[in-house]
Amino acid sequence: MQDFKALTPVLNYPPELLLQAQGIRVAFFDIDGVLTDGGLYFSESGETLKRFNTLDGQGLKLLQKAGITPVVITGRDSAPLRLRLKALGITHARFGTEDKRPAAEAFLSELNLSWAQAAAIGDDWPDLPVMQSAAFACAPANAHAQAKALAHHITAERGGEGAARAFCDLLLVAGGHYAALLAQVGVHDHPGASA
Repeated sequence: MQDFKALTPVLNYPPELLLQAQGIRVAFFDIDGVLTDGGLYFSESGETLKRFNTLDGQGLKLLQKAGITPVVITGRDSAPLRLRLKALGITHARFGTEDKRPAAEAFLSELNLSWAQAAAIGDDWPDLPVMQSAAFACAPANAHAQAKALAHHITAERGGEGAARAFCDLLLVAGGHYAALLAQVGVHDHPGASA
Protein backbone atom coordinates (compact mmCIF):
# COMPACT_ATOMS: atom_id res chain seq x y z
CA MET A 1 0.00 0.00 0.00
CA GLN A 2 1.18 3.52 -0.82
CA ASP A 3 2.50 5.54 2.13
CA PHE A 4 0.20 8.57 1.85
CA LYS A 5 1.63 10.31 4.93
CA ALA A 6 5.13 10.30 3.45
CA LEU A 7 3.78 11.96 0.31
CA THR A 8 1.56 14.55 1.96
CA PRO A 9 2.29 15.16 5.64
CA VAL A 10 0.27 18.38 5.65
CA LEU A 11 -2.91 16.51 4.73
CA ASN A 12 -3.46 13.54 7.01
CA TYR A 13 -6.46 11.46 5.99
CA PRO A 14 -7.33 8.04 7.41
CA PRO A 15 -5.97 5.33 5.06
CA GLU A 16 -9.41 3.71 4.74
CA LEU A 17 -10.85 7.02 3.50
CA LEU A 18 -8.10 7.36 0.90
CA LEU A 19 -8.66 3.79 -0.28
CA GLN A 20 -12.35 4.54 -0.71
CA ALA A 21 -11.54 7.64 -2.79
CA GLN A 22 -9.04 5.90 -5.11
CA GLY A 23 -9.73 5.38 -8.80
CA ILE A 24 -11.85 8.51 -9.23
CA ARG A 25 -11.88 9.90 -12.78
CA VAL A 26 -14.87 12.27 -12.58
CA ALA A 27 -16.07 14.54 -9.78
CA PHE A 28 -19.59 15.97 -9.66
CA PHE A 29 -20.11 19.36 -8.04
CA ASP A 30 -23.19 21.26 -6.97
CA ILE A 31 -22.90 25.05 -7.04
CA ASP A 32 -25.11 26.65 -4.37
CA GLY A 33 -23.88 25.58 -0.95
CA VAL A 34 -20.76 23.83 -2.31
CA LEU A 35 -18.89 26.21 -4.63
CA THR A 36 -20.75 29.15 -3.07
CA ASP A 37 -21.94 29.84 0.46
CA GLY A 38 -25.51 29.23 -0.70
CA GLY A 39 -26.46 32.88 -0.44
CA LEU A 40 -28.06 34.58 -3.42
CA TYR A 41 -27.49 38.23 -4.19
CA PHE A 42 -29.85 40.03 -6.56
CA SER A 43 -28.97 43.15 -8.52
CA GLU A 44 -31.52 45.90 -9.11
CA SER A 45 -32.13 44.44 -12.56
CA GLY A 46 -32.92 41.04 -11.02
CA GLU A 47 -29.67 39.33 -12.00
CA THR A 48 -28.45 36.71 -9.54
CA LEU A 49 -24.91 37.19 -8.27
CA LYS A 50 -22.82 34.62 -6.40
CA ARG A 51 -19.57 34.71 -4.46
CA PHE A 52 -16.94 32.11 -5.36
CA ASN A 53 -13.82 31.19 -3.40
CA THR A 54 -10.49 31.18 -5.23
CA LEU A 55 -9.28 28.19 -3.18
CA ASP A 56 -12.13 26.14 -4.65
CA GLY A 57 -11.30 27.37 -8.15
CA GLN A 58 -7.68 26.31 -7.78
CA GLY A 59 -8.84 22.88 -6.62
CA LEU A 60 -10.94 22.47 -9.75
CA LYS A 61 -7.97 23.42 -11.93
CA LEU A 62 -5.76 20.91 -10.09
CA LEU A 63 -8.29 18.13 -10.66
CA GLN A 64 -8.12 18.82 -14.38
CA LYS A 65 -4.31 18.71 -14.33
CA ALA A 66 -4.55 15.32 -12.61
CA GLY A 67 -6.89 13.94 -15.27
CA ILE A 68 -10.00 14.03 -13.07
CA THR A 69 -12.89 15.67 -14.91
CA PRO A 70 -14.92 18.16 -12.85
CA VAL A 71 -18.59 18.22 -13.79
CA VAL A 72 -21.05 20.82 -12.51
CA ILE A 73 -24.74 20.01 -12.24
CA THR A 74 -26.83 22.80 -10.76
CA GLY A 75 -30.46 23.71 -10.38
CA ARG A 76 -29.81 27.35 -11.26
CA ASP A 77 -28.38 29.23 -14.20
CA SER A 78 -26.85 32.68 -14.52
CA ALA A 79 -24.40 34.54 -16.72
CA PRO A 80 -21.90 35.10 -13.85
CA LEU A 81 -21.93 31.37 -13.08
CA ARG A 82 -21.22 30.47 -16.70
CA LEU A 83 -18.40 33.04 -16.81
CA ARG A 84 -16.81 31.59 -13.67
CA LEU A 85 -16.92 28.03 -15.00
CA LYS A 86 -15.50 29.17 -18.34
CA ALA A 87 -12.64 30.94 -16.54
CA LEU A 88 -11.88 27.67 -14.73
CA GLY A 89 -11.88 25.67 -17.97
CA ILE A 90 -14.88 23.58 -16.95
CA THR A 91 -16.58 22.34 -20.09
CA HIS A 92 -18.91 19.74 -18.57
CA ALA A 93 -21.84 21.51 -16.93
CA ARG A 94 -25.60 21.25 -16.83
CA PHE A 95 -27.64 24.26 -15.69
CA GLY A 96 -31.24 24.54 -14.46
CA THR A 97 -31.34 20.83 -13.67
CA GLU A 98 -33.50 19.66 -10.78
CA ASP A 99 -33.19 15.91 -11.47
CA LYS A 100 -29.42 15.57 -11.24
CA ARG A 101 -28.89 11.79 -11.43
CA PRO A 102 -29.95 11.42 -15.11
CA ALA A 103 -27.72 14.38 -15.98
CA ALA A 104 -24.80 12.72 -14.18
CA GLU A 105 -25.48 9.44 -15.99
CA ALA A 106 -25.42 11.26 -19.34
CA PHE A 107 -22.01 12.74 -18.49
CA LEU A 108 -20.71 9.32 -17.39
CA SER A 109 -21.84 7.86 -20.70
CA GLU A 110 -20.24 10.73 -22.65
CA LEU A 111 -16.96 10.28 -20.76
CA ASN A 112 -17.13 6.47 -21.02
CA LEU A 113 -16.92 6.16 -17.22
CA SER A 114 -18.97 4.41 -14.54
CA TRP A 115 -20.31 5.29 -11.10
CA ALA A 116 -17.38 3.27 -9.66
CA GLN A 117 -15.08 6.01 -11.02
CA ALA A 118 -17.23 8.90 -9.79
CA ALA A 119 -17.12 11.12 -6.73
CA ALA A 120 -19.65 13.77 -5.75
CA ILE A 121 -19.95 16.67 -3.35
CA GLY A 122 -23.35 18.07 -2.44
CA ASP A 123 -25.12 19.87 0.35
CA ASP A 124 -28.87 19.33 0.03
CA TRP A 125 -31.66 17.02 -1.13
CA PRO A 126 -31.32 17.62 -4.91
CA ASP A 127 -27.72 16.32 -4.67
CA LEU A 128 -28.56 13.11 -2.80
CA PRO A 129 -29.22 10.78 -5.79
CA VAL A 130 -25.81 11.61 -7.31
CA MET A 131 -24.07 11.33 -3.93
CA GLN A 132 -25.74 7.97 -3.28
CA SER A 133 -24.75 6.60 -6.70
CA ALA A 134 -21.12 7.77 -6.65
CA ALA A 135 -18.32 5.56 -5.35
CA PHE A 136 -17.24 8.40 -3.06
CA ALA A 137 -19.43 11.16 -1.63
CA CYS A 138 -18.53 14.26 0.33
CA ALA A 139 -20.50 17.05 2.03
CA PRO A 140 -19.49 20.50 3.30
CA ALA A 141 -19.52 21.17 7.05
CA ASN A 142 -22.73 23.19 6.76
CA ALA A 143 -24.61 20.73 4.53
CA HIS A 144 -28.09 19.47 5.32
CA ALA A 145 -28.11 16.53 7.75
CA GLN A 146 -29.29 14.11 5.04
CA ALA A 147 -26.34 14.99 2.79
CA LYS A 148 -23.98 14.47 5.73
CA ALA A 149 -25.58 11.09 6.43
CA LEU A 150 -24.84 9.91 2.86
CA ALA A 151 -21.31 11.31 2.75
CA HIS A 152 -18.21 9.18 3.20
CA HIS A 153 -16.46 12.38 4.32
CA ILE A 154 -17.61 15.72 5.71
CA THR A 155 -15.17 18.58 5.18
CA ALA A 156 -14.15 20.85 8.03
CA GLU A 157 -14.80 23.74 5.63
CA ARG A 158 -18.18 25.23 4.82
CA GLY A 159 -19.64 25.56 1.34
CA GLY A 160 -18.10 28.50 -0.53
CA GLU A 161 -15.32 28.68 2.05
CA GLY A 162 -12.97 25.96 0.82
CA ALA A 163 -15.15 22.83 1.06
CA ALA A 164 -14.74 22.08 -2.65
CA ARG A 165 -10.96 22.57 -2.35
CA ALA A 166 -10.85 20.13 0.58
CA PHE A 167 -12.77 17.60 -1.55
CA CYS A 168 -10.38 18.16 -4.47
CA ASP A 169 -7.32 17.81 -2.23
CA LEU A 170 -8.64 14.54 -0.82
CA LEU A 171 -9.17 13.15 -4.33
CA LEU A 172 -5.70 14.31 -5.38
CA VAL A 173 -4.06 12.63 -2.38
CA ALA A 174 -6.08 9.42 -2.86
CA GLY A 175 -5.17 9.31 -6.55
CA GLY A 176 -1.47 9.86 -5.87
CA HIS A 177 -1.42 13.22 -7.69
CA TYR A 178 -0.98 15.71 -4.84
CA ALA A 179 2.80 15.57 -4.35
CA ALA A 180 3.52 15.73 -8.10
CA LEU A 181 1.26 18.76 -8.54
CA LEU A 182 2.87 20.44 -5.55
CA ALA A 183 6.30 19.80 -7.09
CA GLN A 184 5.13 21.51 -10.30
CA VAL A 185 4.93 24.79 -8.38
CA GLY A 186 8.41 24.24 -6.98
CA VAL A 187 7.50 22.85 -3.55
CA HIS A 188 8.71 19.40 -2.66
CA ASP A 189 6.55 17.84 0.01
CA HIS A 190 8.65 16.42 2.82
CA PRO A 191 8.15 15.48 6.50
CA GLY A 192 9.36 18.92 7.63
CA ALA A 193 6.84 20.81 5.47
CA SER A 194 4.45 23.09 7.29
CA ALA A 195 0.95 24.24 6.50
